[in-house]
Amino acid sequence: MIRPVRFVGNPQTSASNKFQRRVAISDEDAQRLAQAEFDGLVEALMDAGVRVHVFEDTVEPHTPDSLFPNNWVSFHADGTVVLYPMLAPNRRAERRMDVLETLSARHGFRITRVVDLTPYERSGKYLEGTGSMVLDRSGRIAYACLSPRTDLDVLRDFAQQLDYEIVAFEAFDAGGFPIYHTNVLMCIGTRFAAVCSSAIRPDQRDGVLESLLASGRTIVDLTFDQLDGFAGNMLELHTAQGQPIIAMSSRARDSLSLTQVAALEQGQGRIVTSPVPTIETLGGGSVRCMLAEIHLPSKGGNEDTARGAG
Repeated sequence: MIRPVRFVGNPQTSASNKFQRRVAISDEDAQRLAQAEFDGLVEALMDAGVRVHVFEDTVEPHTPDSLFPNNWVSFHADGTVVLYPMLAPNRRAERRMDVLETLSARHGFRITRVVDLTPYERSGKYLEGTGSMVLDRSGRIAYACLSPRTDLDVLRDFAQQLDYEIVAFEAFDAGGFPIYHTNVLMCIGTRFAAVCSSAIRPDQRDGVLESLLASGRTIVDLTFDQLDGFAGNMLELHTAQGQPIIAMSSRARDSLSLTQVAALEQGQGRIVTSPVPTIETLGGGSVRCMLAEIHLPSKGGNEDTARGAG
């Protein structure tokens, strides 16, 4: 997780992200509130037993969306790290090799190779990490709704280099606007898949649902109102003791029905929440976007137990 130092609403991302909204607030207040919300989420996760590695953002260059690190990097169980091409020029400076070096040198994670997809930026093609893709890591399937931030050519390159199958589709909000990231409409846990199926293009919907059902997971179908409440932007994690939890914002949790909550908790552990309203409103992303889950093996040979499962 990257602790923000100059968080504001990013004008370079607002055109493609309809979850991002402008409000009358000073930059100073936006940063103060976002930092408090960030710290609250870290505390909630640590209280639940999740091992959290926090890195401080840098004042320069100004990276207003730095607290969404899952868009520039992903970590994989074979020791692979992937770096991703991002649409907004001011987001590209979020990529920090010192973070990778610290995870290896100080925290004992083993990195065996780095797959760098960032040269696609020069041809205007993007794939924004586990925002653009929701990974079924056990089934080796990458689900992706195509958008200005999710290009099929880059997706194919990712899939070839990491041995994934692709389930690509188009998805739209209730107003017919393309959804910018797959992880706002879908989450895949070990035993459940939460998805706003109504957002998926009708002629592609059955294929996506059939793929999810074939994995043996319970489907938790979300409404458009729940999509707007960031209910799809959740992530299954494991505690240091190996117990599963589901992390989401308080707003997302409050949007769910009792039946949906029961299905999630029965499928995979208890729900852990924290309020992040400023980050959701100005940034257009929620709790899952704030987490770059670590699947890397340790140098001692054991996989880290505080990894994400999605």
